[in-house]
Parts: sequence; structure tokens; C-alpha cells
Amino acid sequence: MNRITSIDFTRGLVMVIMALDHVRDLMHTSSIVQSPTDLSTTTPALFFTRWITYLCAPTFVFLAGTSAYLSYKSKGDISKSSGFLLRRGLWLVLLELTLVNFGMFFDPGFHTIMFEVIAAIGVG
Repeated sequence: MNRITSIDFTRGLVMVIMALDHVRDLMHTSSIVQSPTDLSTTTPALFFTRWITYLCAPTFVFLAGTSAYLSYKSKGDISKSSGFLLRRGLWLVLLELTLVNFGMFFDPGFHTIMFEVIAAIGVG
């Protein structure tokens, strides 16, 4: 299987930036009361780390679609690719609605359900 290095590198870079954003969100002591994008109270580094992450999710979804297209093109069998992508999408939606929601809210009754990024990738 031939991998395209630029796609893998960009995907890895996006994941590192998103991990840094999640660490910033958890470790920044004023994150509950202060927005990193509020120019009157933020620092340039804090603003930039939050601003750059707005580009990460669309880039990641774009790269996932590009990879799916390239995979289909290399195999040439649309029914096999469609079935694989459908199963993967359903697994991502199921994972989002169960494991991710439980991890966010720690609510075994699932009274609050959010449809976030992982499910959006699965539906896309």
C-alpha cells in the first residue's frame, strides 16, 4: 500500500495541534471564565493556540475525504469502498453517541447527547 506522505504529515500535524488545544483547555486556569479569543484579556500565544485550532477540524475532515477518494480510486471497486465507508461511518456515529458522550458527561442514563466531530466525520 502506497501512502502519500504529505497527507499523513498534515493529518499528524493537525492531531498534534488539536492535542495542544485540548491540553490548553484543561490546563489553563482561567478557561472557564476567560475566553482565549477575547482580545481584551488574552495573550498573543493563548489567542493563537485557540485561533489556529479552528482550522483543524475542517482540515481533518477534508483529508479524510481525500483519503477515501484515493482509496476508492486505487481499488476501482465502488461497492467495496461504499460498504467499507458506510460501516466505518456507522461505527463512528455509534462511538460518538455512546463512549464519547459518556466520557464527556459521565451520565449512564445518557440524558444529554451531543453530536460532535467524530459523528460528523462518520456522517460525512
